[in-house]
Amino acid sequence: MTETVRIHVGGMSCAACQAHVQKALEQSPGVKQAAVNLMTAEATIAFDPAATKPAALVEAILDTGYDAELPAAGKSAFEEQEERERAQVAEARELAVKAIVSLVLGAGAMYFSMHAMHDPYVRWTLLAVTLFVMMWSGRRIFVGAWSAARHGSSDMNTLVALGTGAAFSYSVLVTIAPGFFEARGLSTDVYYEAAILILAFVVSGRALEARAKRQTTSALRKLVALQPPTARVSREGVESDIAVAQVRRGDVIVARPGEKLPVDGEVVDGLSYVDESMLTGEPAPVAKKPGDTVIGGTVNASGSFRYRATTLGEASMLARIVNLMRQAQASRAPIERLADKISGIFVPTVVVLALLTFGAWMLAGAGATKAAVTAVAVLIIACPCAMGLAVPTAVMVATGRGASMGLLIKGGETLEKLRRVDTVVLDKTGTVTEGHPRVTRAEIDDDALRLAASAESRSEHPLARSIVAYAESRGLVAPGVSDFQATPGRGVEATVENRRVRVGNAAFAGGEGDGIAVSIDGAMRGQIEVSDPVRKGAREAIDRLRRIGVEIVLLTGDQPRPARRIADEVGIERVVAGVLPEGKVEEIRRLQGEGRVVAMVGDGINDAPALAQAEIGFAMGSGTDIAIEAGDVTLLRADLDGIGQAISLSRAAWRVMRQNLFWALAYNVVAIPAAAAGFLNPVIASAAMAMSSVTVVFNSLRLKRWPRMNAR
Repeated sequence: MTETVRIHVGGMSCAACQAHVQKALEQSPGVKQAAVNLMTAEATIAFDPAATKPAALVEAILDTGYDAELPAAGKSAFEEQEERERAQVAEARELAVKAIVSLVLGAGAMYFSMHAMHDPYVRWTLLAVTLFVMMWSGRRIFVGAWSAARHGSSDMNTLVALGTGAAFSYSVLVTIAPGFFEARGLSTDVYYEAAILILAFVVSGRALEARAKRQTTSALRKLVALQPPTARVSREGVESDIAVAQVRRGDVIVARPGEKLPVDGEVVDGLSYVDESMLTGEPAPVAKKPGDTVIGGTVNASGSFRYRATTLGEASMLARIVNLMRQAQASRAPIERLADKISGIFVPTVVVLALLTFGAWMLAGAGATKAAVTAVAVLIIACPCAMGLAVPTAVMVATGRGASMGLLIKGGETLEKLRRVDTVVLDKTGTVTEGHPRVTRAEIDDDALRLAASAESRSEHPLARSIVAYAESRGLVAPGVSDFQATPGRGVEATVENRRVRVGNAAFAGGEGDGIAVSIDGAMRGQIEVSDPVRKGAREAIDRLRRIGVEIVLLTGDQPRPARRIADEVGIERVVAGVLPEGKVEEIRRLQGEGRVVAMVGDGINDAPALAQAEIGFAMGSGTDIAIEAGDVTLLRADLDGIGQAISLSRAAWRVMRQNLFWALAYNVVAIPAAAAGFLNPVIASAAMAMSSVTVVFNSLRLKRWPRMNAR
């Protein structure tokens, strides 16, 4: 048995921090898998509850020197996200104030250093100002560095603290005892302005980073904002506005024009059009009539209707989407392993390089001051932050962009695998077709039809629903059912009025031909033919998939003749028909054996094994919960265009990830030697270091404009 827990991790500032926490968790007893995300400041841990507890995992994080906190019990996804938003806003404001004040003080320190450097009063004033900036603006940096050192590790804070601490300590000694340095022919210059400006630039970078990070979560923020705070409920004929949390299952909700729907439900009376674009990406409002389902968070565009609340709280569609989005954005892409490996040795390596730089300049006869300044520049220019942000920022923005288009992509690993898909396998019913079939011919008497409809009333399959609807249209009342059993890909059987009823394909029910056969107590009683119209835009979506280099296969449990007819209608050449769920899995394995990277698209229980077998499973959002759970990508829109969009988006995200990692690595490869050679002073180095992280985040934000971004 495995449980999963999310823990908020405070104090992480770079990839090295992330690597330390992740390593500590992975080495903890009972932990099966751990993913630490620098962007979301969360650790997602799968663990064996018999071997460890969440409190022990919190302790493991605390032992590394970082803060850790379990989410508060009883909080909904909406409340957790709102709390995180408030914390992000407060952090961004605090960093912005500290950055502005530090930059102003740094500019003043530079002015006085240039014009009154040897005035002892100016030096003592600069000492006080620098101490203030270090204790106020730089407090987190120094506390983080000390905490890491106490636990035998190092991170970005270590580099900045060593650099600014060295500049400040040297300046304090010169201020207190200038004669000591003069007597030995050493420089009596002080570097207070350098210490202040280094911290100012680092904090400014983090302020810009914090603001940019909020933009990466804008899609999630918009989703949370969709739920209105109140609902107009009709109870015992009296309408009143109550808090959404007080709505009970079965309550009748009144929806007026222009209002957001507070919860999921089923229309009781009235006609209207509902704008679902914020969840599905579909711009056209959807007509709603009695019996139709509506989703909380969507907007009643016109008309007025009443509907009965069905799913509430964490079970609602909007809450599930928010939870899926949070899980996706907290997950890690496999490419991050490269950043992890580098980060594990990065900071100690940089410290060694700084010491070697100091020694080399001393041996070259440059003097202690020049050697120290150059070594400080090496410490400051090095930046593991950009490496830690390179992949998670791209994942967060890409999954957010996908959500705004009605594509729920379950995390970084899915996003990375999606780009390699070269074969898409499509189920027929409910995927290529609308999933709302209707009976076109029925060679069956009313008694047999009544019993068949009773058996099918327990099934989730679209064909079953069409038979039930047809029987109802003929005024037949379905009796009670017992001993119901569904055989995926074949049909259903049940006991109705003490008779054993079978409804399904010919092999299952004992009939002939391609229609649905009905047998009662082993005797054939009739056949029903059902047609299911092709989804609008299916042919165009399949053409677009071909244009991006993807082969399409139609894989269905239906008989060959109707399957071939549908395939011809949408332009699919390769058809595999008449297969059971096991056969679908075998067909996908066969394709994988040919070296293909397969995506399966389906919507029913019988598709769940195939969705799990494929490298990527696409579940239609209109399908069953089991299919959605088994899928890696959920298509909230009722069309196939989302498949090509998801693949193209993943390819764009992969390019951004590689660009980010290249920039982060290339920056350090170029900047560290340049600083060691004496081409960069510590102040310029700190500004460049701060901008490297910001550049990575803003490059990822280009994905918000996909597909309008230039990268193809």
